[in-house]
Amino acid sequence: MQIRKHPARSPLFVATLTALALGISLPALAQNASSTDDDATEREAKRLEAVQVVGSRIKRSTIEGPSPVTIISNDQLQREGFVTVAETLETITQNAGSVQNELNSAGGFTPNGSPVNLRGLGAGRTLLLINGRRAADYPFPYNGQSNFQNFNNIPTAAVERIEILSGGASAIYGSDAVAGVINVVLRKDFRGDVAKLRTGTSTEGGGDFADLQWVGGRTGDRWSLTYALQYYADEPVYAFQRDFMDSRLDNPLPPDIVGIQPGAGLRINRIGLPTGSTSFIAPPAGTCARFGGEYVDWTYRAVNAATGLPFTQGNACGYFDDVGYQSVANGNNDLSGYLFGNLDFDNGMQAWASVMGFQSRSKLTGGVEFISGPHTDGVGVTSTFFATNPEINGNVQIQRIFTPQEYGGIEGTLQRFKESSLDLAFGLRGTLADRFDWEATVGRADYRATRTRPRLDGSAVTDFFFGPRLNTTGTPRHLLNLERFYRPLTPAEYASISTNLKYESESYVNQGNVVLSGELFELPAGAVGFATVFEVTQQGYDLDSPPEILPTNRLAYNLTGTNGGGDRDRYAIGLETSLPLLDSLRATIAARYDKYDDITNVDDARTWATGLEWRPFDSLLVRGNLSTSFKAPDMHYVYNEGSGSFSNALDTFRCLSTGGTPGTSTCAGAIYTYSVFATSRGEPTLEEETGRSFTGGFVWDITDTISASVDYYDIKLEGAVTNLTSTYILDAEAGCRTGLTRTRQPYAFNINSGFCQEIISRVQRAPAPGEPTDRITGVRSGPVNQAYQRIDGIDASLRHRLETANWGTFAFSLDWSHVLNFELQSFATDPVQEDWRDDPGNFDFRSRMRGSVAWARNDWTANVFATRYGSVPNWQETGRIAPYILWNVNATKRITEQASVGLYVNNLLNKFAPRDDGFNSYPYFWRAFSPIGREVSVQFTYALD
Repeated sequence: MQIRKHPARSPLFVATLTALALGISLPALAQNASSTDDDATEREAKRLEAVQVVGSRIKRSTIEGPSPVTIISNDQLQREGFVTVAETLETITQNAGSVQNELNSAGGFTPNGSPVNLRGLGAGRTLLLINGRRAADYPFPYNGQSNFQNFNNIPTAAVERIEILSGGASAIYGSDAVAGVINVVLRKDFRGDVAKLRTGTSTEGGGDFADLQWVGGRTGDRWSLTYALQYYADEPVYAFQRDFMDSRLDNPLPPDIVGIQPGAGLRINRIGLPTGSTSFIAPPAGTCARFGGEYVDWTYRAVNAATGLPFTQGNACGYFDDVGYQSVANGNNDLSGYLFGNLDFDNGMQAWASVMGFQSRSKLTGGVEFISGPHTDGVGVTSTFFATNPEINGNVQIQRIFTPQEYGGIEGTLQRFKESSLDLAFGLRGTLADRFDWEATVGRADYRATRTRPRLDGSAVTDFFFGPRLNTTGTPRHLLNLERFYRPLTPAEYASISTNLKYESESYVNQGNVVLSGELFELPAGAVGFATVFEVTQQGYDLDSPPEILPTNRLAYNLTGTNGGGDRDRYAIGLETSLPLLDSLRATIAARYDKYDDITNVDDARTWATGLEWRPFDSLLVRGNLSTSFKAPDMHYVYNEGSGSFSNALDTFRCLSTGGTPGTSTCAGAIYTYSVFATSRGEPTLEEETGRSFTGGFVWDITDTISASVDYYDIKLEGAVTNLTSTYILDAEAGCRTGLTRTRQPYAFNINSGFCQEIISRVQRAPAPGEPTDRITGVRSGPVNQAYQRIDGIDASLRHRLETANWGTFAFSLDWSHVLNFELQSFATDPVQEDWRDDPGNFDFRSRMRGSVAWARNDWTANVFATRYGSVPNWQETGRIAPYILWNVNATKRITEQASVGLYVNNLLNKFAPRDDGFNSYPYFWRAFSPIGREVSVQFTYALD
C-alpha cells in the first residue's frame, strides 16, 4: 500500500532520490543505506520506495526491472545545460532516427513541432505519456501525412523526471508503443518555492532567449498543492546570420567546369533550341542593379551532355543570397502552467486533480518565394508557355525570385503559429479489503493550433505578370509584362498579388481507466503481484487548411496542403502479473486486448509480454523481455481528405527511354528533373502494424558506487504504413515501361503484371511539344502497409559516484547505443535489404553516446556534458563523415542560503556540422546537425522553504 505521509525522511529514502537525480542504479545504494537503519525505519523506507515506473503498472521497490528504463531527473536536465524537455530528449542515445526539425521544415507542414524518433522506426512509433496518460497528438500531421506527439509543449518547471522505455510495450499501453514509451512524470507533493531566471544568447548572432520558472507547493495534514509556471521567449535565427550557409557561394563542391553559379533571380530562356545553344534572353542593361544589390549580372554556363563540353547559356540576373533568408531556429513566446492537488479522506481514499496548460506564439520563415510561369486555378503552374512579346515570340521558361525588400523586409516573409494545449485529469485512489490498491482516472487532453503565412495568389500573379491566356488549347500563350518582370515591386504591389493563408487544427483524446493492483497470494519465494486495467479512449482530430491550397482548388501559387478529420473509439482490458519463481528469479507476464471502433480494417488487437528477472546475488540483475506490439494506422493516413506536395523529381522514364542513365550527365538538367505534383488521400483499408520486441541484458552494481548495464535489443515491425514516394513510383513506372532499372539492368516486372498496371495508373502525363516524351503532370501517391523492418543493437550505461575528503563529490555517467543491423523491405515484391544500416541512403546515426561529470563541493557545483553523434554517409555516397561531439559546461555558486548564480556554456567549442566536402546541395551539410553554435547564458535561482 502506498504511504502518502511520513514524519521523517530515512537515509534510504534520501538515497533513492539521490539515485534518481544522478542516474545511479538503486540496489547498491539501498544495500549501503539499509545497513545503517533499524528494522522499522527500513521497512517504512522500502514501502516509501514502491513506485510505478514506465513499462509496468505493478508498483515495485526498484527502478530496474525486466525491461531497461532510462530516467532523467529535472535536476539532471538542467545540470546538463538544457532548458526544454525536447532539447533533452534530442540527446538520448536511443533517439538515433532523423526527424524534421526547425532547420529542415521551415517551409513544410510541421515546422513548429518537436518529434522523437526512437530506434529510427519513425516519429509516430514512440508513445508520449504525461503521468502515465496519453498526450494529444500534435494537430498538424507530420510531413502532411501522419500523426505524432509534440515534446515541446511540456513545461520544464513542472517536470520531476522523464522515463524512457525502449522497445515494444503495447501489452501495457496499447497502440503506438512500438519503438518505445516516454513518460513525463510531473511534480507532486512539492514543498516551498523555487524561482529561476536564465537568459542568454548565441555567440554567432541571433537566438537571444530568456526562461523564467517558478515551482512551489504547500502541504497540510490531509492535502497538498503543487504549482509551476514557466515563461520562455527566444528570437529566431536566420541562415544569413551564419557565414557557412548564408549564400550559394558556400557550396564546397561546385559543378565541374562551370563552377559555382547563383540561383536565377531573373531569367527568361527559350525552349526547343538545339543543345548547346545560347537560350537565355538577356535582361535590359542595368536591370540587375535595380534590386538593391541582391542580384548580380551573371553569364550562365552548362555542360553539353553529348560532348561533355561547356557552353554559354546566356545572361541573366543571378541570386546568391536568396537561400539565406530562411530561419534555422524559430522565434518563440511560450507560457505554460501546471497545478496538482490531492486530498486525503478519513476512509483512506485520496482524491487528486491536475491541470497543465500551454500557450505559444512562434514565428519562422521558409524564405522568399519565386514564380516560374503562369498559374491556372485548379491546375497549378505551367512552367513552359509561349510568350507573344515581339522580342521573344516563342516557347520559354522563366524564373523570378523575390527579394526581402519587396516584402517590406524579412518580417514580411514570416509564418506565425498560435498553439494552446490543455491537459485535465481527475482521479480517486484507495485500498480494497486492506489488500489491493485501486485508482480510477478520467482525463482530457486538447491541442489547438493555427498557422498563418503569406503566399502568392495564383490568379493575381498571372494577372500581374502574364495577363490573360490568349488561346484555349495547346501550350498556353501569354503576353509577358516585361516592365513589371524586370523591376523590383513595392511592398504594396507584393501585397496586391499575395494573400495571408490561415490553417486551423485541433486534436484531442478523452480517456478513462480503472487500475486494480496488489498482491494476490504468497508463494514460497514471495508474493504474487498483479495489476489489471480497464480503459476507454476516444481520440479525434480536425484539420482545416485554407481552401486556396487544397489539391482540388490549387489557387495559391506553388503551394498545396491537406484537410482531414475524424475520430476513433478504443476499449481495452489488460492484465499483468509478477511471479516469484525462486528467491532470485521473478517472471512477469502481461496480456492486453484492444477493441477499435472506427472506419479502418483494424477491428481488434491482442498483445502479450513476458519478462524474467534473475538476481543470483544482490548486486546483479540479469533480465530479459519478449513482447508483441501494434500500431493502429495514424488517423490522418485514414481520414486525409486529399493532400498534395511539390518536389523536384527525375523523370526516370524520359531518362531511360532516351538512352540515359539516372545520376549521370546523360540525364542532367531541367528537361529531366522538374517539379512534380503528387497527391494522396486517406486509405480506410489500412491494417494495423504489428511488431515483436526483445531485450536482454544485465545490471551490475560492481561496487557500492559503481554500476553498469548492458542490454541487447531486437525489434521487428511488419506491415508498417508508409507513403509511396514520387521517386519510387516514377522509378517503377520507368521499369515497367522500358523493362530497365535505374542502372539499365533488366526490370523484375512485366508491363502487363498487376504491379505494373497499378504503378502506371498512378502517373499522369500530358503532351509536351519540344520535349523528348510526354511530361509528368501528376503522381498519385498514398499510404500502404509496407512489408518489413528489423533493427537490433546494444545499449550500455555506466554510473560512478566518487566522494573525496578534500575535492568534493563527483558523479560520472555514460550512455551508449549502437545499431548492429537494420533490415528493410519496402514492399513484399522487394528483396530484404539486409545492410540498410550501412546503406548510403540511410542517414540515421549508427551510434549515439552521451555522458557527464558532475561535481559538488561546499557552495559550488559544476557539470561537463558531452553528446556524440555517430558517423553518417557523406552526400556523394562514397564514404562516411566523421562522428560529431558537442560539449556543454556550467558552474554554479550558492551566494546565500537561498540564492545561487550559474554560468552555462552550451556547445563550448562552437562546433557546427562535421565537414563534408562533397555536400553540394544547400545548406551544404546534413540537416540533423544544428547551425546555432555556442550559446552562453546565466541563471539566478532563489529558493524558499
